Amino acid sequence: MTSHDKTAPEGRGADPENRDESPEDSRAVTEAALFEAFGGVRGLVETTVPGLVFIGIYTVNKDIHLAAIAALVLSGVLALSRLVQRATLKHAFSGVFGVAFGVLFAMMTGNAKDFYLPGMLYTLGLAVAYLATAAAGVPLLGLVLGPVFKENMSWRTRNPGRKEAYTKASYAWGSILMAKCLILFPLYFWGDPTEFGWVSVALKVPPFLLAVYLTWVFLAKAPPPINVIAEMEAEEQREAEARAAREAPQAD
Repeated sequence: MTSHDKTAPEGRGADPENRDESPEDSRAVTEAALFEAFGGVRGLVETTVPGLVFIGIYTVNKDIHLAAIAALVLSGVLALSRLVQRATLKHAFSGVFGVAFGVLFAMMTGNAKDFYLPGMLYTLGLAVAYLATAAAGVPLLGLVLGPVFKENMSWRTRNPGRKEAYTKASYAWGSILMAKCLILFPLYFWGDPTEFGWVSVALKVPPFLLAVYLTWVFLAKAPPPINVIAEMEAEEQREAEARAAREAPQAD
């Protein structure tokens, strides 16, 4: 019996909602949670297109200021469209801040490659965080996705199979992002600004999709999450019923 087999009854038994959950339902829940956590197609567009616009304009006329302003304006428009539609803003605003820092760096130094430097430093820091937290037994991906799955931190002590999946996925994210950094940083120091910009844009989506896919694979094979929110609500309901039962004779 594998570790997943051992923990599956605990995960399902602790949460009545998951007791009869089929593998197809579990995969669907995992896909929906990952889509919500990482922003889906729209999130990719909001974080990728401004950089594409920057390098496209810079390739044509070598004007850092025009390219930077165009990228910043586009990022602002994308965030504003989410605001108007009352959609989740975290991915749009993260894109705006990332572009704003890139614009600031590029305009201060006059080097087009510095537009991508803040994002590279963030990627490097994130790679180290994924690897370090996975090695420490508190995988970052579990901290990020736990609230999305309504399991919070229950995976650490009550659902070892999911902790194993989060650890594997965090190692995958850290390794993929570190490999991306190993490509980009040498190009940043020795590459041509235009070529470096296009490589940066090209490496925006594929590594992300690979990491998300591996996360889905690991979590789809793991035991279902323990819905601690439902557990707390059920406990509160039982306590309320117990209080009502104790007070009923007094009322009579």
